[in-house]
Amino acid sequence: MFSKNIEIKSPRNVYGDTLVELGAKNPNIVVLDADLSCSTQTCRFAKAYPERFFNCGIAEQDMMGTAAGLAYGGKTVFASTFAMFATARCLDQIRNTICYSKLDVKIVATHGGITVGEDGASHQALEDISYMRSIPDMKVIVPGDCEEVKQVIEYAANTPGPMYIRIPRTNLKSVFSEEYKFNPATGVKVKEGNDITIVTNGETLYEVIEASKKLQEVGIEAEILHYPVVKPFKHIALKQSVQKTGKVVVVENHSIIGGLGSAVCESLCEHYPARVYRIGTKDTFGQSGEQRQLMEFYGLTDKKIYEKIIEFMDVK
Repeated sequence: MFSKNIEIKSPRNVYGDTLVELGAKNPNIVVLDADLSCSTQTCRFAKAYPERFFNCGIAEQDMMGTAAGLAYGGKTVFASTFAMFATARCLDQIRNTICYSKLDVKIVATHGGITVGEDGASHQALEDISYMRSIPDMKVIVPGDCEEVKQVIEYAANTPGPMYIRIPRTNLKSVFSEEYKFNPATGVKVKEGNDITIVTNGETLYEVIEASKKLQEVGIEAEILHYPVVKPFKHIALKQSVQKTGKVVVVENHSIIGGLGSAVCESLCEHYPARVYRIGTKDTFGQSGEQRQLMEFYGLTDKKIYEKIIEFMDVK
């Protein structure tokens, strides 16, 4: 299930290639973009199936309305742009047109989180998961590597209803092998441990795996749970882990308000109360900078995650 050879791939390229493969199998799939197809890589689908691709221009709200209309006519619609523009700018259309009518629209947003980098705060979506998980009937998925991106897009194409899928700008190191099977009904136990549970998803998954190796060196065995499906959040794997470890750290490339950390806290409050520490951006906007420097500044690198967990556990 887990990759033995670390490869670095672009999740956006994988998204574009998967759309092309799905388009060959299903003529009902159409793709929309808001004048960013070279960045989102929907340009690959546009080249293969120009009659089923629509560039809606820099008019994201119109794109969501168009997506709704096409879905109402029976199409399976993939609509893409940057995460900031796909969510905050289009909340009315997503809520009242797509989700209220339970339409088959997949919003696949790229450039999520602080790692948008030099584009700065205006382009760094740190609240998008919070927006999307609060809307009824919206599924929210944050894949952890390129193999999972491929499988999540395939799942989306074959599962009716609205979805929000968040893909980062950065290239991702492989975690899962081709034997991995995406399962929307549970979290994924990536590493066994007894001392603390670390919950994460997206591009911070690999950082958490590396941080856990540092923790092992000081005698802390962390259990890692990868939760790609933020909504609907399935609590069983989390509850079973926390019953064993008693403590939880959540790591996410998102605000600690309303995202994965909030989903974990809500779940534990209801099913098995435990102490939780959330690592992410803290009620702040982002800023312009190189991707790795921003990860370091906001505490999302393996080294910073390790240091925060040591502090949380009060290890001397």
